[in-house]
Amino acid sequence: MATPIFLAIHGACGRMGQRLIALSLEHPELELVAAIDSPTSDKLGHDAGEVAGVGKLGIAIASELAISTQVDVVVDFSVPEATMPLLKLCADRKIPLVIATTGFSAEERREIVSTSHDAAILFSPSMSLVVNLLFELVKQTASALDGKGFDVEIIERHHRFKKDSPSGTAAQFARIIQDEMNQTELRHGREGIVGERPHAEIGIHAIRAGDNVGEHTILFSAIGESLELVHKGTSRDSYARGALAGAIWIAGRPAGMYTMSDVLGLKNERSGG
Repeated sequence: MATPIFLAIHGACGRMGQRLIALSLEHPELELVAAIDSPTSDKLGHDAGEVAGVGKLGIAIASELAISTQVDVVVDFSVPEATMPLLKLCADRKIPLVIATTGFSAEERREIVSTSHDAAILFSPSMSLVVNLLFELVKQTASALDGKGFDVEIIERHHRFKKDSPSGTAAQFARIIQDEMNQTELRHGREGIVGERPHAEIGIHAIRAGDNVGEHTILFSAIGESLELVHKGTSRDSYARGALAGAIWIAGRPAGMYTMSDVLGLKNERSGG
């Protein structure tokens, strides 16, 4: 039997952290060795498996990654202010890191890229395998329709608890389209007498309602016809499974910046690494 990949989960008590714990049991090549959460969590010291609803695993929720714990990869599904200290720890210990957290500032994103010189980092706006395939399809569509009179709008829907807007995934779709179609303006919603729609504008609309785990529609529309590319997430498990697939892929990789395009074999010039 192959040596297992020792996995640590950061943000273990959150909704996604709990699903990561549960779904990691589906992978015989993964062995959970640490579950980390905020120092203020009321779950510190509790068994990670019991917190995730899968029974006792013998791993206690901790506030930090112990220096004595051997770890091959860390999956981070937390908040930016918790990710940044973890980033430094992983760089110091040369531990590959999967960053599934969103909502980073431009300065924080630059720090993540800089840290990839010291550790392998997998960083994507979405951990969904299908969303990352859609990134490539949107790139191809934008390239093919460039200069042919198409307007572009992005509509994203998420649950009422999501803190950042627009979603990191929607922002990535916008960046891809801007690169291919030279759309220079981003319009976040519209209100009042705004005049006719400028051609060089991408409209982005964020809907927050109920328990929607994530939907993105990219609309390409010209006079007489429209094309919609749509992803609908029906379970958070798709994001957790993608993150775990990324963890398995990046474990043992050399320092560098990687994306889910690497995991899917869709590497293109835009995603560094």
